[in-house]
Amino acid sequence: MSIQYDAAVVERAAKVRLFIFDVDGVLTDGGLHYGAEGEAFKTFNVQDGLGIKLLQEAGILTGIISARRSPQVTARAKDLAIEFVHQGGHDKLTPFKALLAQLNLSEEQVGFIGDDVVDLPILSRVGFAVAVPNARPEVLTRVHHVTENRGGHGAVREVCEFVMRAQGSYERVMAQFLG
Repeated sequence: MSIQYDAAVVERAAKVRLFIFDVDGVLTDGGLHYGAEGEAFKTFNVQDGLGIKLLQEAGILTGIISARRSPQVTARAKDLAIEFVHQGGHDKLTPFKALLAQLNLSEEQVGFIGDDVVDLPILSRVGFAVAVPNARPEVLTRVHHVTENRGGHGAVREVCEFVMRAQGSYERVMAQFLG
């Protein structure tokens, strides 16, 4: 891919030490599917998952902050070894601040990808704020970068690779596959 990115945006991504993901509309396509017994189903993109694993290999910490609580997210986070997971409640700022204090990181060292207005309190503070193209207009106008891919369809993989390229770790991490 030979897309040209704004140097200031690349500089922001280069400072990221922790990347936090929203779930619905970012790690998933935002659809909620219910079974006959009322059980909810979520579909996660396997390429997004590998992107998170590669980002971790590059030395970036990963986390999830989601307004909804679901066992599917708990299972997916465990599968991907995402250590920092907070679910439940529209107040995403409190767990965000607690995580920064726990890890002794500044807001500038954090990236976050979201899609809806409940994400704005974090997006307005982080050093690298990202949205998916199908995000709410209020979000799209307040972020540093918008992915080409939609939520649940490769947006997370795209932003993980963006961060690795900005930090110069992409080639090293990908060498295990590309030889």
